[in-house]
Amino acid sequence: MTTAYRRPVTVADQAFAEQCARGRVIIIDDDDQVLSALAALITLEGYACETYLSAFDYLQILSDKQPRFPGPSCLLCDVKMPELDGLELQKRLQQQDDTPFLLMSGASGAHEAASAFRAGALDFLIKPIDASELLAAVAKAMLLSNSLHTQHRRASALASRIASLTLREREVARYVSQGLTNPAIARQLGLALRTVKLHRQNAMEKLAADTTAELVRLADEGNL
Repeated sequence: MTTAYRRPVTVADQAFAEQCARGRVIIIDDDDQVLSALAALITLEGYACETYLSAFDYLQILSDKQPRFPGPSCLLCDVKMPELDGLELQKRLQQQDDTPFLLMSGASGAHEAASAFRAGALDFLIKPIDASELLAAVAKAMLLSNSLHTQHRRASALASRIASLTLREREVARYVSQGLTNPAIARQLGLALRTVKLHRQNAMEKLAADTTAELVRLADEGNL
């Protein structure tokens, strides 16, 4: 899912942006007392916090695609909720959003927990939730979210560099990644050897590859 980011304007914005940089926890539970208690704990730990009384409320916010401050995030959702429960929300989000998912419940059994983990939940917490257990799960989720963001940024940057290649540079880079030598590539493409060398050098510069091994790795990573 593509996310639009915004910049802080006011002092309050700046404070919230700093919390988001540490991590943003989205909490969904149909019990407002549970929401308040969890939000207080999460905020005290220095994270930004958003609360929703239903999964539909959160889906509406997602559909609006409002810009938000950058930073890692995770979603903490109750399993047993009316209309749309936590497991169904998880299924709906897994195809469009890779935000780490934490589920919680006070009345679920092994079947619900197994279903959650099969669908990609990072953890399943049993109510009443121990504070240290919750914060440990959130910290683990933030590490994963940061890792995913780094992967996305890297993939996006590599895709941009690959898009800057000319057709010939792309062909030469692809053949290099397949293990062909410059003379073999020249014969394959019907080009002069010096032209192949020039395209290869240009491709390496555009892809920021210092060595042939790095060029091969980037070509594989970018499905060149």
